[in-house]
Amino acid sequence: MTMQVTPLDASFGATVEGVELATINEDAFAALYEVWLDYALLIFPGQHLDNAKQTGFAKRFGKLEIDLVELSNVKEDGSLRLGDDDDMVKILKGNMSWHHDSTYMPVQAKGAVFRAEVVPSEDGETGWADMSAAYDALSPEMRRRIESLSAHHSLIHSQLKAGFMAKVKKDSEYFGYGLDQKGAPLRSLVKTHPETGRKTLTIGRHAHAIPGLSGTESERLLDELLDFACQPPRIYHHSWTPGDVVLWDNRCLMHQSRPWDMSQPRIMFHSRLAGDPVSEGGAEAA
Repeated sequence: MTMQVTPLDASFGATVEGVELATINEDAFAALYEVWLDYALLIFPGQHLDNAKQTGFAKRFGKLEIDLVELSNVKEDGSLRLGDDDDMVKILKGNMSWHHDSTYMPVQAKGAVFRAEVVPSEDGETGWADMSAAYDALSPEMRRRIESLSAHHSLIHSQLKAGFMAKVKKDSEYFGYGLDQKGAPLRSLVKTHPETGRKTLTIGRHAHAIPGLSGTESERLLDELLDFACQPPRIYHHSWTPGDVVLWDNRCLMHQSRPWDMSQPRIMFHSRLAGDPVSEGGAEAA
């Protein structure tokens, strides 16, 4: 089949059909990679990958930061995670705010492959926001204001701010990844995408404490940028069907999950593409 690319009704993103991700050959993958750079977000309906095939496809992009993790409100025994005291629920609810993946780690992630296994009957969408288009839409005055500014990034900060950190147990299986950090990497508010050359904003829920500004000034500026960026046509929310696979570029997109009735199961699988330490590395934690 010929790869069919249908742009979304947004400043970015496309639905891609006519390709089987599990068996894609080198030539087709090379073409798909260029489409990914063009659109940043690709949606592949009806792929129905298993864990091994998802990980295998993700590895086509290079090293993985996370091979595969289940993001789910379902426990191993099949029962549902209910209540805010559950550590995974704290992570799931924290992720409902706009963010880039792994900006709180020494190296920001390149992107992600995400698949839907079980979805609720309604709600539970995932949204993305175009940070390159957001930068392009800024006024010249705002561009000049933020060009030389940076912000610290911390998962501890963002979980505390959302009210989901104080009770996380240090022996929890979720504690070690970003929740044990002793500092917060410093990242420029404006970066240049290493492959497209476009300028893009790096903000989101993990960003805080802009050096040179007071805490109040920093929060006000970051909130202003976030509110401006995450507006149509720079956002898209995807309603999931089991078997859907999504590939996104974490270097120029933020994302968020949307609330759903957690008495219904939602099981998603996430593979995280490792970033290049040269282009995605943050300044030393401080």
